[in-house]
Amino acid sequence: MVTVRGPRDPVRPEHVPTDAPGAHGPTDADAGESTGAVARRLGVSPTTIRSWERRYGIGPSHRAPGHHRRWRPRDIAVLEAMCRLTARGIPPGEAARTVLAGDAGAPERPSPTAAAEEPCEGPAEASAAGRGPGGSRALRLGAVSPLCRGLARAAVRLDAPEVSRVLREAMDALGAVDAWTEVMMPALRAAGRKWAVDGEQYIEVEHLLSWHVSTVLRDAAVRPAALRPVPPVILAAMPTELHTLPLDATAAGLAENGLPFRMLSAAVPPQALLEAVRRTGPGAVMLWSQDRTTADRRLLLSAAERAWGPSGSRVRALVVAAGPGWDRARLPAGVACPRSLAGALDLLEQAASR
Repeated sequence: MVTVRGPRDPVRPEHVPTDAPGAHGPTDADAGESTGAVARRLGVSPTTIRSWERRYGIGPSHRAPGHHRRWRPRDIAVLEAMCRLTARGIPPGEAARTVLAGDAGAPERPSPTAAAEEPCEGPAEASAAGRGPGGSRALRLGAVSPLCRGLARAAVRLDAPEVSRVLREAMDALGAVDAWTEVMMPALRAAGRKWAVDGEQYIEVEHLLSWHVSTVLRDAAVRPAALRPVPPVILAAMPTELHTLPLDATAAGLAENGLPFRMLSAAVPPQALLEAVRRTGPGAVMLWSQDRTTADRRLLLSAAERAWGPSGSRVRALVVAAGPGWDRARLPAGVACPRSLAGALDLLEQAASR
């Protein structure tokens, strides 16, 4: 017997189970993610995403009338590409044309107008992004280079491959001193300030950034190179000091200049340091202190007094007290205290050449 349905009879597709996804309308997964959720995932503000949609047409591929924007995986991939390109200093307009054309391999070099076209988030944007706990996720950088801005954005997104790429580009283009001064240090300081305000919820950004900075600097420091036949430089942190990134930057700068060094790194016990001085006969000893609580001027004196060599021609190393932990007014006579990485490297160069 054949049943004929009238025009008002509902049609039920018997091949679709009533409990199947989509059987009772679109699910949250089908509909995609909200703008706020996508912004949190990418580490940008919702205002930035809405600005990209308004200015460049980078919006969700489907938006039901009367509903909020919902971003599907393909839409999010486009936003991720925008984040990668703008992190490299490429102006948003140029980045948008690239991703909309389907060309993910945008130009590697930042445009000279990048910083002017997309400045830091201003107060209005930060306020819009920061209505929840912790406020805006953007790092307050001030006037910095496009490479530094790109590094900070990648760190906020926890985009480790991009963080590594930006750091290596900075080292190749600028060298250790300028890469540290202009790119790495401003981003690290901004991450530290953000962590101090927001607490543990933001410390993962600083940890990821610090690890990659250390990795890139150490790679540069141990890269095979011709070293000059001069006494080495000893690099060490004070006995209770755990911060060593500036020592890594110094080692990278020494390697670039062909100067040998011995890295003792963090928390070196006093007797171990003095024994290393005796055994290696260094031209200079650089002792790092990040905080007043780790600075010990008695160890400076002991290192400065340690001499070696035959009787009548014994020599001593130049002792360099580096870092904000030292009180410059209370340093022993003859101990140098540079104010920058470049200044420290100049002192160590002079000590090696004497």
